[in-house]
Amino acid sequence: MRAPEFWTSTTATAKTISALLSPLGALYGLSVRARQAQAHPFRPKARILCVGNLTAGGSGKTPIAIALGHILTARGKKIAFLSRGYGGRLHGPTYVNPAQHSAADVGDEPLLLAAHGTVVVARNRAQGARLADELGADIILMDDGFQNFGIAKDLSLVVIDAQSGFQNGKLIPAGPLREAVAQGLARADAIVLMGEGVPRLPSFAGPILSARLVPTAAEALRDRSVVAFAGIGRPQRFFRMLGAMGADIIAAQSFPDHHRFTALELSLLRAAAERANALLVTTEKDFVRLDPAVRTPIVPVPVHAVFADPAALTPLLDRLVEQRNVGA
Repeated sequence: MRAPEFWTSTTATAKTISALLSPLGALYGLSVRARQAQAHPFRPKARILCVGNLTAGGSGKTPIAIALGHILTARGKKIAFLSRGYGGRLHGPTYVNPAQHSAADVGDEPLLLAAHGTVVVARNRAQGARLADELGADIILMDDGFQNFGIAKDLSLVVIDAQSGFQNGKLIPAGPLREAVAQGLARADAIVLMGEGVPRLPSFAGPILSARLVPTAAEALRDRSVVAFAGIGRPQRFFRMLGAMGADIIAAQSFPDHHRFTALELSLLRAAAERANALLVTTEKDFVRLDPAVRTPIVPVPVHAVFADPAALTPLLDRLVEQRNVGA
């Protein structure tokens, strides 16, 4: 979800729009509290590690989930990613097979996750957790779902964009918040600050970790001319990364988050790259949404999450693994 301009603007008009929408935001907040109060969460055999956030839009949850998946796999644990499958037509529960499923079927994030482990897509997370149990998972890694109360979580990490923080601090639709910050952090076991910056946070007793997204092939675009496009929550972050990689950005085109690119849009982008004798590049998340027949000559730029202090994760993951052993 792309943030509306008034969520980030400090102009009088933006403040007025936000104020007018605040009653709807209050109702949204009440609906979250009501869902929590009425929930009867399912507890699967596997332990549940949730990587969520408090805001709409991209904060880097999926790369963090992938990084944690690799760490847990290295510990000898069988993991399964659990995703709602936003943007896909299948309600699930479905075991994601990249050779069979497209982004139109299961969404783009599950296809990214599938390159790193077992993935289950399910609108009903409890049903998805049951399937993950059947697949033999020791630990279920939820990519998003922090505000989903249908499944009992053993460890919850809240990812916060360190640069944008909570923007205007209002609830949807008046602002980006899915719930009040203090309310959400009361359920969190740890915070992961993604990127550079120091957002204003309320008092939080748990660990505050730092991570950043880095290009997987950092030298690949150095001194190369590129035409870039992105349909993610914060496309400017991708364009800044290209600049940091040393690419010469001829043009950069933003699209809405989870955008389905039309043939005309891709044709215009290819023509712009050809005129400039430049590479046509996009994010890995956008690339997997493209039909394989139209991916040439588009170049994906993969990224991965790196924790500033990986050792700070150890006590959290130890607790998760110990809980699994006790419940075995």
